[in-house]
Amino acid sequence: MSAGNPDPVEDNITGLEPGGGVPPGETPPGEASTTWQQGHAENDGPSKGATVFWLGLIGVVVLLFLLFIVGYIIGIFNLG
Repeated sequence: MSAGNPDPVEDNITGLEPGGGVPPGETPPGEASTTWQQGHAENDGPSKGATVFWLGLIGVVVLLFLLFIVGYIIGIFNLG
């Protein structure tokens, strides 16, 4: 014994093929394309010179801090 569809409206949905399939073009694409511009250009960042400057400045500060710590440990600087 085969039971019929309890929802007769489901048989009348437009765009469905017999058996429940959907023909091409009836549904929107699953996701957006990623070929668009992503809202920024790749060259909007800081220049190479600015990057080198800031990395060098950070390196000098770290080096001075380490020299101070080493000097404190061996007794060159006395803070107390």
